[in-house]
Amino acid sequence: MPTRLNPYLSFGGNARPAMEFYQRVFGGRLALNTFGEFGAEGSAEADKIMHGMLETDSGFTLMGADTPPGMTHDRGSAITVSLSGDDADELHGYWSELSEGGVVTVPLERQMWGDEFGACTDRFGVPWMVNITGPQS
Repeated sequence: MPTRLNPYLSFGGNARPAMEFYQRVFGGRLALNTFGEFGAEGSAEADKIMHGMLETDSGFTLMGADTPPGMTHDRGSAITVSLSGDDADELHGYWSELSEGGVVTVPLERQMWGDEFGACTDRFGVPWMVNITGPQS
């Protein structure tokens, strides 16, 4: 397997619905493993997600998990997931799904640099940026 860099999202107990939501948005194959599968059966965390991985047909890989017992979950803005490209229909579709039920901080519209750009935080508290490359002169 080649080396790859991808976002790994941390959730405060709602990793399963969040990762299932991203699978509905992006498609692909979703693998979810619980804490119970790895020795914590019978615990309060048994059904929580220890590791989740979504691999899409477009080549995206998104990982996520619930915060492990004993660790603090801090929702922050230290990372933003960025989607960019020139397939306007695909990216508009992602934007529509990700921003629904979330908070739009920058509407998806043409910017001074010529691209369409928008920023939102989805319903799970994950910040996203979408940039659709404009026509090149």
